[in-house]
Amino acid sequence: MNDWVYLDNNATTAVAAEVREAMLPFLGERYGNPSSMHSFGGMIGRELKRARDHVAALIGADPQEIIFTSCGTEGDNTAIMGSLWAQPTKRRVVTTRVEHPAVRTLCRRLSKDGYDVYELHVDRDGMLNLDEVRESITDDTAVVSVMHANNETGVVFPIAEIAAICRDRGVRFHTDAVQSVGKLPIDVHALGVDLLTLSGHKLHAPKGIGALYVKRGLHLQPLIIGGHQEHGRRGGTENVPSIVGLGTACELALQNLDEENKRVRGLRDRLESELLRRAPNSLVNGHPENRLPNTCNISFEYVEGEAILLLLSQAHIAASSGSACTSGSLEPSHVLRAMGVPYTAAHGSVRFSFSVYNKDEDVDRVIESLPPIIHRLRELSPFGPDKDNSWAFEASCHTHSH
Repeated sequence: MNDWVYLDNNATTAVAAEVREAMLPFLGERYGNPSSMHSFGGMIGRELKRARDHVAALIGADPQEIIFTSCGTEGDNTAIMGSLWAQPTKRRVVTTRVEHPAVRTLCRRLSKDGYDVYELHVDRDGMLNLDEVRESITDDTAVVSVMHANNETGVVFPIAEIAAICRDRGVRFHTDAVQSVGKLPIDVHALGVDLLTLSGHKLHAPKGIGALYVKRGLHLQPLIIGGHQEHGRRGGTENVPSIVGLGTACELALQNLDEENKRVRGLRDRLESELLRRAPNSLVNGHPENRLPNTCNISFEYVEGEAILLLLSQAHIAASSGSACTSGSLEPSHVLRAMGVPYTAAHGSVRFSFSVYNKDEDVDRVIESLPPIIHRLRELSPFGPDKDNSWAFEASCHTHSH
């Protein structure tokens, strides 16, 4: 795997060596149950406390405000469903059109079940209108859920401003911060959020572990009911090795925040500028400034993202597409559609997402490999800016998307 350039870190990250090392004893001789009365289990309980401290420190929370979960999806579901169950007379949920499926699919299900779900719009840069946020909140609103940063474009939303609007209306506010934790400095109390979700595998911890911040004093019904674990807020024996790994990963992320926002941002910016220069008829999707430092979503007009990714994969470069193939029908990303990205560009979107482990040589490989791929695909395509029937590309996209 050493010859691969991995630029798909918004999908998942490599487990850090320090994280693996921290986890190993808990996959071997330190196997006690932290809920046990004896000291063999008690030692494990102290390790959970240490991990909880590290997670809390990364987001400026009190350790008692942290609930360990299995993943970001569980955290999002707990925040939204727990808020609805805690306020059974309120039936409205406010979210956005560009949320991760962990929130978006849940809200679509809630809508079918009779809840009033309002989806906030975004503009061409992927940004929200705060006036629409204000107008969307009614006396019947149980929770507002807006992601901190978009997983496809990296666009960062004005969370503190939205939280203030919700606070003025007496409505609880949840943010899915899965993509931003470890990449941006975060202080939950400064942001003013009531609930915040994070996921370990986005910041060099293993898959299958996450955490939910719940503001002290907030009543939240548990999603998973069982034992007394997590102070009765999430039943089930704790995943000790992964929790320890998450704690170590959060400790590392806090140390690496400066590098993430300087060196990694520099890698991203150099890749963007060179690809725009070497591959004409391409554009960056998302706000030019309000974006995660590691994320670049770029559209290459008149070509298909899947074809680009296939050829990049053959060159041992891992990235991802804003499009998805389902049941044989190509459908552009719901995020890019919500932003109004033209079909001629939305189908050719590719997301590159960096981590602190990426180097200058990785950018060099992509700059060397990708422009010839785009040129080759455009030569093979019957559509394009210099071809008489380029107008037909959008019609073709609409036909294949339905």
